[in-house]
Amino acid sequence: MKVQHNPWIDMTALLKHLFGSLRDLLPIVLVILFFQFLVLRQPLPDVLDILIGTLLVVLGLTLFIQGLELGLFPIGESMAYAFANKGSLFWLLVFAFSLGFSTTVAEPALIAVAAEAAQVAGIGGMIENNTAARDSYAFGLRLTVAISVGIALVIGVLRILKGWPIHVIIIGGYVLVVLVTLIAPEEIIGIAYDSGGVTTSTITVPLVTALGIGLASAIKGRNPMIDGFGLIALASLTPMIFVMLYGIALNGGPA
Repeated sequence: MKVQHNPWIDMTALLKHLFGSLRDLLPIVLVILFFQFLVLRQPLPDVLDILIGTLLVVLGLTLFIQGLELGLFPIGESMAYAFANKGSLFWLLVFAFSLGFSTTVAEPALIAVAAEAAQVAGIGGMIENNTAARDSYAFGLRLTVAISVGIALVIGVLRILKGWPIHVIIIGGYVLVVLVTLIAPEEIIGIAYDSGGVTTSTITVPLVTALGIGLASAIKGRNPMIDGFGLIALASLTPMIFVMLYGIALNGGPA
């Protein structure tokens, strides 16, 4: 018998997320109002624009969270489960790399940081200060980060399959970060470290988390709480290494 969908359930969940978004944004609003009125002692500029913008942020955050629960988390978990049951390691690793690459290259935060880095690099004389050079630099940076996240997910999937301890991989990774930092050009180090943070944002995190949980749930002997998490840490770690290597390559060798 076909189960009838009850729209009131979705509406209830939507209202729950709406109140949750208001609650989460309330501390930010209070901080801004406190410093604006009690420290700076100035009225808010463009009050109407601020109110409309705040409303749009609340609605956007609410719809985003609802969309994660309805779409991204289920599809990520179901695909990981299906690939695990299929028993093909090759296609599972291809899927992991493709997922990491595609979600990262489209990450809005990474696009913004890459564009800003290219602008600063042009002004600072690292590259020619023209549109073509800046676009090439920004695209190369995005591509490098996306490839690094794809490789991170491949390593993370192998860790789940083989049962490797995550702390050993993370410690080894950060030792490598320190070693590469010693030979990387100074101009690229800050960008590289920031790249590790911007990769784990709105698009990448939900799908990567769902992949890990779905895969750990599908494999016998794996605990989703222990083995399903940790992919985000790897996805934050590898871009730092790869972006510094990217800077070394642009510099023509170690600093």
